[in-house]
Amino acid sequence: MGEKVTVGIIGASGYGGVQLVRLLSEHPQVEITYLGGDSSAGKKFADIYPHFAQLPLTIEAIDLEAIAQRAQVVFLSLPNGLACQMAPTLIAKGCRVLDLSADYRFFDLGVYQSWYGGDRQDQEIAEKAVYGLPELFRDRIADAQLIGCPGCYPTASLLGTAPLLKQGLAQPETLIIDAKSGTSGGGRAAKTHLLLAEADNSLGAYGVARHRHTPEIEQICSHLARQEVQVQFTPHLIPMVRGILATIYATMRDPGLVRDDVLTIYSAFYRSSPWVTVLANGVYPQTKWAWGTNRCYIGVEVDPRTGRVIVMSAIDNLMKGQAAQAVQCLNIMLGLDETTGLPRMGFYP
Repeated sequence: MGEKVTVGIIGASGYGGVQLVRLLSEHPQVEITYLGGDSSAGKKFADIYPHFAQLPLTIEAIDLEAIAQRAQVVFLSLPNGLACQMAPTLIAKGCRVLDLSADYRFFDLGVYQSWYGGDRQDQEIAEKAVYGLPELFRDRIADAQLIGCPGCYPTASLLGTAPLLKQGLAQPETLIIDAKSGTSGGGRAAKTHLLLAEADNSLGAYGVARHRHTPEIEQICSHLARQEVQVQFTPHLIPMVRGILATIYATMRDPGLVRDDVLTIYSAFYRSSPWVTVLANGVYPQTKWAWGTNRCYIGVEVDPRTGRVIVMSAIDNLMKGQAAQAVQCLNIMLGLDETTGLPRMGFYP
């Protein structure tokens, strides 16, 4: 490509926003031309995040007219319920929009409203949104003007589950997902349960039987299985900064399948997915392997005693679970290789 694509980020000062700034500032085909956020307007980005001292960018008040004039692509990294107030205007002005909140993840706005509340007037725009999980919707993403980027738990859960349902390996009604996330998933705003004194040396479940990511997971599982699927999903907060590990259980349709069979199917399913690594026999993923990358590590085991398959899926919740996946979608929208501008190696230990 010749001329660089101009990009704006609204909500640049949160954890998702700062990952986007880092990735896009080093992307060879992109130029950041706007950072927006009303609460931090007027501040230099480096005053909020000193490790960006070499980046001469200032956060500005949100002005959709100005953004549309200066940016061809806009990332919305905002709390739920705000993107839907901005995306229709930006799209009408010719921008392509990638939303990192839940506002455009659902095929049916009624499902969104029943779990997230709020009054929505953007039905027409919402119907055009594409779910931004590249490994499943690559072709649709390429032509989309509006992307609803997946949640972090759904990304780990769906990448681990997709081959089971798409290839008919598992009984959909038996699907159980047990997932653990680091504290950065709770965002940058001060919250008592995320204080070091509260979260450290402790592990607990939350949102049991009612977490908002449940209908998002069910929506895509139903699409893959071509039938209505309900999922038992339980998230946990674990005292680390980055990472999600989702452990997925399901009863096999064919109890005669062994681990090698399932690994062969998974490897074939993800053969064209550069950011998914299916691990060899008996190797199970660890969240630290994915730190700072857009990679998803998947391990598989079969328990012949119970007739179940167990799939383990590990990602960095801020990267594959949020900002880096959005950049992966951007690459597809621009006709670039999916790996462009994304770090290939994590940091370890």
